[in-house]
Amino acid sequence: MKILRHPSSFAALNSGCVATIGNFDGVHLGHQQVIQQVKQQAQAMGLPSVVISFEPLPTEYFGRALPRIYPLRDKAIQLAGLGIDYFVCLAFNRALADMAAEDFVTELLLHNLQVRYLVVGDDFRFGRGRAGDYRMLQELGAGAGMQVVDTPTFVYDEQRVSSTRIRQALAEPDLGLVKKLLGGAYGLSGRVRHGDKRGRTINFPTLNLRIPDSIALAKGVYAVLISGLGKHTLKGVANVGARPTVNGVNMRLETHVFDFNAQVYQKQVCIEPIAYLRPEQRFESFDALKAQIVQDAEQARSLLAVY
Repeated sequence: MKILRHPSSFAALNSGCVATIGNFDGVHLGHQQVIQQVKQQAQAMGLPSVVISFEPLPTEYFGRALPRIYPLRDKAIQLAGLGIDYFVCLAFNRALADMAAEDFVTELLLHNLQVRYLVVGDDFRFGRGRAGDYRMLQELGAGAGMQVVDTPTFVYDEQRVSSTRIRQALAEPDLGLVKKLLGGAYGLSGRVRHGDKRGRTINFPTLNLRIPDSIALAKGVYAVLISGLGKHTLKGVANVGARPTVNGVNMRLETHVFDFNAQVYQKQVCIEPIAYLRPEQRFESFDALKAQIVQDAEQARSLLAVY
């Protein structure tokens, strides 16, 4: 999959494409149904398949940010895994926010991206003041060679599969439900960064990943699986949060990998939370924190024994 972020790169689509457009936060079963439809139609028409999304998300730009299921990197990883040819990531800025709905269709979708077949939800809204809707897409597309179709709602357990539902499940956290709604494991990835190395002083060194402050996953301690450090998946215990005991500020994902002590800075890893152990909390001393980490590690090892 190739990522296109600047209009100068859109020439890659000058022969036309089959596309869908939306936030795609989570890339859940409903999204996957849409993407499968896009891929099938792209193959039939002999055109590339494209997912169009935004960064930041429109709600974030307008100050109404919701917790994110995935950071941008992980969203791209999920889309690539589904076999999409191009991920068009549009910068949502003042110019795009002020663009009239008609211009959004004629200039962006038709002229710049050469969309020939568009799959959207029938509740999709776009353009300045969210004035554009499914009917406008159909009307403007009909005269310019762009067919527009909608897609049925995907239902699991008699409820619509949605990003809102997954955010709620991550906040509880109900990891089993999250996995079912995503159609696969939930994980957060990134490059291993240098931390403050306090864990080494108590024989619990950690892999440190920076994650968005707005991540939907509940703060706390988890039993986790780690991939990216060799042929085999490793096991560990991780803390998601700001580390209040050491007066941390930014959100981090800190993972202690069991029976592993190699230097892996800058390695790309993925951390999959398997079981929630406890909420993040402030301890009165570093010794008290160490004692709790020992208990957390023992509990995590026990829970992960079946993996």
